[in-house]
Amino acid sequence: MTVTIKDVARLASVSVATVSRVLNSSAPVSPDTRERVLQVARSLHFVPNGSARSLSRRRAAALGVILPDLYGEFFSELLRGIDQAAQRASHSLLVSSSHHDARGIGSAIRAMRGRVDGLLIMAPEVDAADVAEVLPADFPTVLINGAAASSSVQTITVDNFGGAQAMTEHLLSLGRRRIGFIAGAAHNADALERERGHHAALQSAGLPIDPELYVRGDFSEESGWQGAATLMGILSPPAAIFAANDAMAIGAISYLREQDITVPERMAVVGFDDIPVARYLNPSLTTVRVGIAALGQQATALLLDALDNRAPPTNVASRSVLPTHLVIRGSCGSPTSAPSRQPAASSTARNGFDETPIVSH
Repeated sequence: MTVTIKDVARLASVSVATVSRVLNSSAPVSPDTRERVLQVARSLHFVPNGSARSLSRRRAAALGVILPDLYGEFFSELLRGIDQAAQRASHSLLVSSSHHDARGIGSAIRAMRGRVDGLLIMAPEVDAADVAEVLPADFPTVLINGAAASSSVQTITVDNFGGAQAMTEHLLSLGRRRIGFIAGAAHNADALERERGHHAALQSAGLPIDPELYVRGDFSEESGWQGAATLMGILSPPAAIFAANDAMAIGAISYLREQDITVPERMAVVGFDDIPVARYLNPSLTTVRVGIAALGQQATALLLDALDNRAPPTNVASRSVLPTHLVIRGSCGSPTSAPSRQPAASSTARNGFDETPIVSH
């Protein structure tokens, strides 16, 4: 039979309210009464509900994770990294989707209140001011791939600009000067930085930004398919397609295959993120490696540091930027013609797929 708080109160000869005060540390209780209640609770092996246990310990041993979506390999890898770091610290996860909306973030936070010790929030499409409005005051929070919501919130992101700039430079080095670009969602911070990096590389090469070579996607495979169809329908199609994430690159390759347009012979295709499936495509996908699981792990480490009071003071903004790396595979052609930079790291052949050195930017 389940032991209840009423059983503890009856055997300790106190009221249910007194037991609650002891477990929650919500009001003063005499030392003798407190010890009697705790002894009875231990003898009955009484386990309070999650909220009561959180309050009595002042820690819930759980972290809240709020993502814009829960679909796709990117979010799966991000959660894997978060979970690995959380498990090492004996923390569980409560996960929710915001559906790309500040109100969704607010609803998720209210549902998690009292059940988590801190929050990891990914909201690249939500304005920083709107995020700041719904964040609880003085509550440990780390934002992933978003603008700083306030001076007290830590943020961690990846070098989207540098990665996109390096990839565009690589395509140019292969002689692919007409590059079609399938951008991400219009209000997504990651997408805008990748777009900016692409444009910067073109401008550095003295090339115009041709509106015909630019189409808007939404980071889905379908929008990549449609983007490739649009680019191949213009009077002078591009020689390469740079999709702002791997999912759109996969969609683009699917369209090209349907049209018997060979990759990379007739069309080079590259992506961004290096999701796990990228290396198993045929041809394998040249992409910008983000280190998605590492992003989740480092974001979690920042939050755990804040919980353990090892983080910077809460009135000091902290922003961490993870480097990105080119991973040159078969989909761009001539993989040995990578940009002439000193590689920061090198990859080895894995699972039978040979990859050229990763070029750091």
